[in-house]
Amino acid sequence: MTTWTDTAPVTTTTPPATWPGLLATATDTCLDTLLEQAGQDWSRPAHDLDWTCRDTLDHLALGLTGYAGLLIARPTDRYITLFASLDPQAPLPACLEGLRIAASLLGSTVRDTPSDVRAWHLWGHSDAVGFAAMGITELLLHTYDITRALDPDSPWAPDDALCAAVLTRLFPDAPEAPSGHGPFDVLLWCTGRAALPGLPRRTAWQWDGRVR
Repeated sequence: MTTWTDTAPVTTTTPPATWPGLLATATDTCLDTLLEQAGQDWSRPAHDLDWTCRDTLDHLALGLTGYAGLLIARPTDRYITLFASLDPQAPLPACLEGLRIAASLLGSTVRDTPSDVRAWHLWGHSDAVGFAAMGITELLLHTYDITRALDPDSPWAPDDALCAAVLTRLFPDAPEAPSGHGPFDVLLWCTGRAALPGLPRRTAWQWDGRVR
């Protein structure tokens, strides 16, 4: 299990009450960063994705709301029937407001869900902490995908502690961070977005949401 002692790593024994705060921090960091790019051309493809930058926001809205819905409905073998999307005519700042609402719904649901609750996910039945980690991962990765497309000359990276948290919870087999690389580099490698020294870029990946 990888840990980073200089970035206040989160472990599998971290109290569940910590995770809504981590999700709120990720939401503020990511949406503030995206708002700075509001004047760019969001119809261009997000970095290495089949979606446009604007379409990627719809994916985020679907994911964040869907994770909250899974914790509420608690299905054992299927996704929920509620699908969320953003108004296609809305200006970018209003779309980001919609994502903030979706993230807040997930955070509140995580906070209110008993620790013994489990819900279905394709990549492992999970608990509230796991779904919080999934939401953070979606925010971090897709903010990276969008900013790489809109502002390729100014690489964006989130706080190391957020990346270490989701690596610990969702990627138990994550490699040690090579010299000169931090948790975000490892997260990008785990999710097929970058290579690491001695480790070629992955062509397939998934997280492990199961409770350990």
